[in-house]
Amino acid sequence: MHEEIEINTDFITLGQFIKLINILESGGMVKAFLQDQGALVNNELEHRRGRKLYPNDIIEIENVGSFKVVKD
Repeated sequence: MHEEIEINTDFITLGQFIKLINILESGGMVKAFLQDQGALVNNELEHRRGRKLYPNDIIEIENVGSFKVVKD
């Protein structure tokens, strides 16, 4: 089961999303994390923090969890 994360815009970038779920605090930490580890976005490995996430996208972060973007 995915934890649902609400956004109130049409999309959110992967970097903003990671800060929103409170696993990393700064943009620099997010950049380093994505360069080193990355995240699965709809089952594709992604290293770009500017990747746009839209409602119903599934984001999986190793050792953190699985999340679904929903629009409020």
